[in-house]
Amino acid sequence: MEKVCIIGFGSWGIALACLLEKNGHNVVMWEPNESLAKMLDSERENKRSLPGITIPKNIKITSDINHAVEQDLLLIALSSKDIPTVFPSLVPLLREGQVLINASKGLIQKDGHQLRITQYLKETAPMCDVACLSGPSHAEEVSRNMPTAVTVASIDEAIAKRLQNTFSEENFRVYTSTDIIGVELGGVLKNVIALAAGISNGLGFGDNTKAGLITRGIAEIARLGVAMGANIQTFAGLSGIGDLIVTCTSQHSRNWRAGNLLAQEKPVAQVLQEVNMAVEGINTAAPVLELANKYGVEMPIVEEVNKILYHGKKPKNAVVDLMNRDVGSEK
Repeated sequence: MEKVCIIGFGSWGIALACLLEKNGHNVVMWEPNESLAKMLDSERENKRSLPGITIPKNIKITSDINHAVEQDLLLIALSSKDIPTVFPSLVPLLREGQVLINASKGLIQKDGHQLRITQYLKETAPMCDVACLSGPSHAEEVSRNMPTAVTVASIDEAIAKRLQNTFSEENFRVYTSTDIIGVELGGVLKNVIALAAGISNGLGFGDNTKAGLITRGIAEIARLGVAMGANIQTFAGLSGIGDLIVTCTSQHSRNWRAGNLLAQEKPVAQVLQEVNMAVEGINTAAPVLELANKYGVEMPIVEEVNKILYHGKKPKNAVVDLMNRDVGSEK
């Protein structure tokens, strides 16, 4: 039995908390706002993020930071924008050997650099080990025990195998990897491509367009990932093409829904308001393009998404420009 603290009360944090409790682990959910923690403890449901899913009574909900950091595994399931605000308050209480598991899919800017979340966690809390959990895994389906397969990654294979045992159950199959760069980047970069897939759907395009976006999208993802030190084979796996497919094709995907709204030429602020949850593709589109420029990697889909988000380009014009780029070999 592991002692686990979930940091983040969104849909994914709740789904993983329920999974871990079902697996027999001692699970604590930490919410720093005392009144909100009391309300969640009383209602046992987050009606906005994951309606209809009851948080088991065995899961302790607390605002006590000391109780949170007593656990051996700390799973970070916050929006990437919230991590730098919340995580530093935990750091003085952390101890050697605790494992920080990133279950979020974004980037964090620190000192002018774009960091993967596990990079940020390790730099901020060097006494801890880090890992990440990623793959095609909508919280709405995991919380209802639908068969799901994901990857857990750590540079320490023993930690990856430990977490594989922690999370695995009959409907949640976990594979291991030591390519933490590739596994983590796959989860980040696919969100920007999913915005493009949502835009495509919102413009009324069909399966041909979707397949083209997914295929050329994974090519862009792999190019940047390899330039940043990832293993190209990782992008053919669950945290690469697997996560990209599910995020580009499902109405559960916030990024896909946001793309649909962007196709209607709605302002970004209105899109975020209508989705009413974190949209990591919007959070990371500009940072991803910054990384592409830094590493000299061509990412035309990401470029066009940024022009739609931040330069007022009409989605239909972005499609025209993508389709009329110079032709060449497939690579």
